Amino acid sequence: MPAESSDPGAREMATTRGMVSVAMATYNGAEFVTEQIASILPQLAPGDEIVIVDDASTDDTLEVISRIDDPRIRLVTRDVNWGYVRTFEQALGLARGEYLFLCDQDDVWIPGRVDLMVAALADHQVIASNLASLGGPNRIPGPFWIKDWRLWSRDSGHAIRNLLRLLAGVQCYWGCAMAVRRDALDYLLPFPRFLNETHDQWIGLCGNMARSMGHMNSRTVWRRVHDSNLTPTQPRGVIPALRSRVMLIRCLAVAWSRGLHLVGSRKQR
Repeated sequence: MPAESSDPGAREMATTRGMVSVAMATYNGAEFVTEQIASILPQLAPGDEIVIVDDASTDDTLEVISRIDDPRIRLVTRDVNWGYVRTFEQALGLARGEYLFLCDQDDVWIPGRVDLMVAALADHQVIASNLASLGGPNRIPGPFWIKDWRLWSRDSGHAIRNLLRLLAGVQCYWGCAMAVRRDALDYLLPFPRFLNETHDQWIGLCGNMARSMGHMNSRTVWRRVHDSNLTPTQPRGVIPALRSRVMLIRCLAVAWSRGLHLVGSRKQR
């Protein structure tokens, strides 16, 4: 195993900012996961961690990850495929840090991401940033009427507006560009049992209901677009879109039952 960093700045960062955990879900990600991890490790302090939960990959993902010799990587394997939502839920539950970053297996982190988002988490329990296309335009196109899925810091305090836009499908949170403080896990976990997609929208919904959702102007992740992306890049059609809206409404009911509307009221006093 490599020796702990001798960089005084890295040691100071590890003791002053709190531990960072990266929660990554993998499934048949051998092709790109090494590049993703290589973009993360330089941003972490010696005491941080990457918690990787592999969802019963059938390729050589486990072998590829095991070849990365770094003590900060914690690899957890499953024999049965549960799907990415449950995989992220497990990774978040296993994470030990004060600041938890969600992470896909095939993107690339932009340098400085960790420092920017940890600073933003000082004032918010949940923070969401923006994406750029890896090797492409500095934007993420949405449906034909949206040239760039984009969040703005000026909207951080507009919880009701954000919720309405989320339910209407005109605002999008990207899990791979989000981070949460540990105290947010009190209401984020467990994920609703019926939730089988868009765990990131659940996190954004809860953060807004708790009045502790922060938006960042910065783009912090280069998103790799390829044929195996789980998040669609084009509109999915009327029926799938309606199903997604119904699921979010059910999520809203669960968040209400967990008292997040009361959390928001206390924060406003």
